[in-house]
Amino acid sequence: MESTSIYAALAAVQSELKAPKGQMDTFGGYRYRSCEDILEAVKPILKAHDLLLTLSDEPKVLEGWHYIEATAKLESLDGGCISVKAYAREPEQKTKMDAAQVTGTSSSYARKYALNGLFCICLLYTSPSPRDTER
Repeated sequence: MESTSIYAALAAVQSELKAPKGQMDTFGGYRYRSCEDILEAVKPILKAHDLLLTLSDEPKVLEGWHYIEATAKLESLDGGCISVKAYAREPEQKTKMDAAQVTGTSSSYARKYALNGLFCICLLYTSPSPRDTER
């Protein structure tokens, strides 16, 4: 494979990927896609293109706020690599959640947005919005 092959492979994955909104927010009345929905849709495509996707998190403190920095890293068999980072801030407190659940929620959001960036998933279609019920 050439050095540009990771980019060609990523372009192929981006064009093939269809990540449906598999979740429903019954309180807000809208559909959305989760990190898990994206992963379920992309795994068979990655396998077909001999690509490996890894996700990792790192806690960060910026100006007194706690963030989770998620990295979505795509690797090809020839050693090519592309990575995208995204951040989600942990709230000071979240009703009915312990600290581990708050961090887990931030991790899920950060990972979802890193995947959105890597696979060019339009945020319009992933952001929960009452106006977005039909997509």
